[in-house]
Amino acid sequence: MVSGSSRRLSSQEIADVLRERIRAGELKAGDRLPTQAELADEFGVERGTVRLALRELQEGGLLSNVSKGSPPRIAEVTPTRNGPQPTMVGLPPRITEAFSVPHVRIDAACLTAETLTLALGEPVRQIHDGRIRPERIDVRILLPSREINLAFPISVAGRGDDDPVHKRWLQQRNAQGHVLRHNLQSLRSSHGIDVHVTFRALPFTPPVKLYLLNQSEALLAYYMIARREEATADDGVLDMFDTLGSASLLFSFEKRAGGRDAAFVDESQKWFNALWETITTDLRLS
Repeated sequence: MVSGSSRRLSSQEIADVLRERIRAGELKAGDRLPTQAELADEFGVERGTVRLALRELQEGGLLSNVSKGSPPRIAEVTPTRNGPQPTMVGLPPRITEAFSVPHVRIDAACLTAETLTLALGEPVRQIHDGRIRPERIDVRILLPSREINLAFPISVAGRGDDDPVHKRWLQQRNAQGHVLRHNLQSLRSSHGIDVHVTFRALPFTPPVKLYLLNQSEALLAYYMIARREEATADDGVLDMFDTLGSASLLFSFEKRAGGRDAAFVDESQKWFNALWETITTDLRLS
């Protein structure tokens, strides 16, 4: 099993582990995944949980040759800057390139920090390897408040007094935020980099995810809502309307392109700054 604890991993957590292995190159394009039985044994879960995790990776464009007869393969991805790509494919190289300047500025408005946390893995690794060395890193993140009724994710049956779907989202929001902040702030002690990571709470559910890089590029993806199921640690199932975040197509707008692209970057930055300075509140990841 991956974890030494008795708590069973959810399908989302298993998908995250496999996604990170793909991103890190442990699983390369064309490689076959282990069988569902082998994955279930590795993670200590039922095969149904593995199937849900593989479905998420397939919807994110990371798996190909998915069939009942054999394990799927890791999909071939052709890098391109001309067209949109799934967020989990298109964001990491853009984040890594953003770290090539002395003062890195990243603003993000999203439902959770999951995708951004994974995308930051490569530049953090390059800093530890001595390949890049920014002097300062400023990251500002807008996430939904825990106090609001989220539009999504939401139980298909509707909200209850103790909504397990909302509880699941809140746990993920907080856990991923803690990991992101720890990974970046540790660079302060290990490499002497001036790091600032700040969160604020939105009073609404963002319909899109927006990333602003060094005030020169805007990356936008629409949250696509779908009905899906997720196995829980107590062998239950959450039936919910949720986002396919990693599969959402990411559109890039660069200021240097001029015209509408430059205007979109400028207006997106103004929109983010206005939210940050007005109707949002301090967010504590408890």
